[in-house]
Amino acid sequence: MSLMSARSVAQAINRNKYDVTMIGISKAGQWIGGDDPLRELEQGACDAPGRALLGAPRQGELMSLSAAGAPGELRLAPVTELDVIFPLVHGTYGEDGALQGLLEMADVAYVGAGVVGSALSMDKGIFKSVMSAAGLPVLPHQVITRSQFAEQPDQIVAQCESALHYPLFVKPANLGSSVGISRADDAAGLHRALVEAARWDRRLLVEQGIDAREIEVSVLGNDMPQASAVGEIRPRRGFYDYIAKYVSGDSELLIPAPLSPELTERAQTLAVEAFKAVDCAGMARVDFLLDKSTDQLWLNELNTIPGFTAISMYPKLWAAAGVGYPELIDRLIELALERKADRDRTERTFEV
Repeated sequence: MSLMSARSVAQAINRNKYDVTMIGISKAGQWIGGDDPLRELEQGACDAPGRALLGAPRQGELMSLSAAGAPGELRLAPVTELDVIFPLVHGTYGEDGALQGLLEMADVAYVGAGVVGSALSMDKGIFKSVMSAAGLPVLPHQVITRSQFAEQPDQIVAQCESALHYPLFVKPANLGSSVGISRADDAAGLHRALVEAARWDRRLLVEQGIDAREIEVSVLGNDMPQASAVGEIRPRRGFYDYIAKYVSGDSELLIPAPLSPELTERAQTLAVEAFKAVDCAGMARVDFLLDKSTDQLWLNELNTIPGFTAISMYPKLWAAAGVGYPELIDRLIELALERKADRDRTERTFEV
């Protein structure tokens, strides 16, 4: 998904306005420069020369590390100066604050949420705690560590059954794209779901299941964020899992969502409030569950680097609000530079 988003942005960005340099990161964590790192990643040719890394803080340089003349000798050379980075690395290390921390240390402007907003939004358990503290609605849930489940599996299952009722959804706390998520309808299913989620994270979320519609809102801005049109996803599978998102393509997307004006406004208001509560910036897609029987909106999660192809929900919701894909890219770059200018106003040293 990261490669698809990156290629889509690279194709749509205004090349008369921006000089674009692509930087790839392999699954092993190797940074790749060169002419076409996207092609190298797609073909799995990540051992090629031209490894890239960021230069010294405040210089905004992209450096290339390559083999020199003697065996084992490496040459470090500047490639280009960077004004702003558009990170399109979904999931772990890209969306959880790790990459954002590196870019902060490199002192370069970047699109999207900072370290705090990224980390809070990535961990589903902590995100729900923050939402509750802000008075925003989240479904009843339990947060369990992998070690707790390994030591007392029967007690953990009983704890969840006493606090919640079936069906339950079990999720790795720090992962995206519905990887590792299972529905449980009884104790045996709950045990299996916890085992599956524990493959992917040390923190596990067990959440009350409801008969719900899936509602999404895109948010854009820094200190004064705005909400897009409201959309609805109607999966043809049991729930909107990885297959439904990226493989089958058979889910129905409704933009605008068929909601009353009151519910539409409520979703937009809650999306902006959630965005502010985690100190998000630039962009986010806020996902809701709408109870079919009560019309109660529940905040499900906030994605700080949502899918960003031209047909992804985030840009499609803004297109419905009158902001086209190339214009959206422009606006996000402007917001990144605006946030960097504000960050530069902060004193970093103190001397007595």
